[in-house]
Amino acid sequence: MAAPRSSARGSAKATAIPQVSWRSPRPAPIVLVSGPEEVCAERAIAGVRDYLRAEDAALEVSDVRADDYAAGTLLSLTSPSLFGEPRLVRVAGVEKCSDAFLQEAIAYLNHPQEGATVILRHTGATVRGKKLLDALRAGTGGGVEIACPAIKRDDEKVNFATGEFRAANKRIAPTALRALVSAFADDVTELAAACQQLINDVDGDVTDDVVTKYYGGRVEVSAFVVADTAIAGQYGAALVALRHALASGADPVPMVAAFAMKLRTMARVAGSREPSRQLAQRLGMKDWQVDRAKRDLVGWNERSLGLAIQATARADAEVKGGARDPIFALERMVTVVATRAPFGA
Repeated sequence: MAAPRSSARGSAKATAIPQVSWRSPRPAPIVLVSGPEEVCAERAIAGVRDYLRAEDAALEVSDVRADDYAAGTLLSLTSPSLFGEPRLVRVAGVEKCSDAFLQEAIAYLNHPQEGATVILRHTGATVRGKKLLDALRAGTGGGVEIACPAIKRDDEKVNFATGEFRAANKRIAPTALRALVSAFADDVTELAAACQQLINDVDGDVTDDVVTKYYGGRVEVSAFVVADTAIAGQYGAALVALRHALASGADPVPMVAAFAMKLRTMARVAGSREPSRQLAQRLGMKDWQVDRAKRDLVGWNERSLGLAIQATARADAEVKGGARDPIFALERMVTVVATRAPFGA
């Protein structure tokens, strides 16, 4: 059977150890928590601790810095105690580890202690500790890996927030989800906190009105609010939303990017008669993204969609330095998209 591949972005290296989701972590003698996304790593590490503590409340938890390591610490903390309590050792900073830690950790892989779980946190910021990671990923030590790749793209943030609500069995309207994500697009940690606040505070489904009530000041300046309004053909409302967003400090570049992302999705879906689920699988999208694009396409045709895409491409070049007045470039783009006609027609 072929070895599974790491789920970390950009990694094509085969690995012999199981890959475990950070949303459903489980213990093993060695748990490698890899990747730069700290909010996911924190969830994974806390999840392993909670799993072990649920099995035995007497769990002993110790923290170690791999870059400020005293020789013999790892073996001392993992060795069985007098009463045999389970042990959890959380090791931070493996990407900056000392030679002493690296030597002892590699040796530990060959003789992990019974009843002990060691979590190795490596952000991937450096290649330091590569020999240790390679040995672990080759299967030495009987470990698992929990990959926490960076969440940067808009679709990744949407998927993250979707997972937050799904894990809590809480429904959120697609438009409310998009508004929430765009309101916290600059900080995944803040996005996670916002999701958890809505999950904990709101009885029933999370609607557009709920998101506006909690985060209206941020949602109103969302680039996606402007894009959704323009794509819906609401010209006057789109211009008002644009001016409000700009007055609130919105950056023209991500504004254009929001338009481009939505129009690209519409173009990919346009003309297809496949069921949403089948089309989503073929395009590598979510079912709800296909459904939303189909709704957005009402009233559009090949000509108007082409005009909108061209206007967005022009605005993208202009807001990135191709013109002296980026605000006019945005207004022209919004006009073409909202009216579905050439500028000035």
